[in-house]
Amino acid sequence: MSGHVDLKIKAVPGASRDAVAGMLGDRVKIRVSAPPEGGKANRAIEAVIAESLGVKASQVSVVAGMANPAKTVRVTGVEPGVLEAWVGSLTG
Repeated sequence: MSGHVDLKIKAVPGASRDAVAGMLGDRVKIRVSAPPEGGKANRAIEAVIAESLGVKASQVSVVAGMANPAKTVRVTGVEPGVLEAWVGSLTG
């Protein structure tokens, strides 16, 4: 597998637990307990997405919206169909 897929997310830092919370419009809503300071929430978001997709944390990175709840996360080494199926499973 090669290339990457970008995923739009809505971050909710400071939540009671880390979780993929479903869809919010066209974004995947990710709750993390980490605070939105010093990149802690971004790293937690990367870890939650990696675990949910079954990939290494190093394959997931926030590439836009570093200090914004609306973020773009890049996932490398995953075929677009796999990511689309994962997002689809969150809506139904």
